[in-house]
Amino acid sequence: MLTVIPYDDVDDAVRIANDSDFGLGGTVWTEDPERGAAVARRIQTGTIGVNRYIPDPVAPFGGIKASGLGRELGPEGLTAYQQTRTLYR
Repeated sequence: MLTVIPYDDVDDAVRIANDSDFGLGGTVWTEDPERGAAVARRIQTGTIGVNRYIPDPVAPFGGIKASGLGRELGPEGLTAYQQTRTLYR
């Protein structure tokens, strides 16, 4: 699904993108990849791409806000199966 919402400037676009209860993933589309990366860093989402969205199977995947619990894949995906302990000798 694609939603198209008009915006006035980059700050307005970021505000609109972040004004959501969800944050699973997104993509920033631009002719300037460096500018797109700067905008992507401001978007509150678990994963985000610039001019594409191709998840890496060894990178952590998961959302923020009401989009999921924890992370899957990557080292962060193992934390659900780990238990921190302290041993004194």
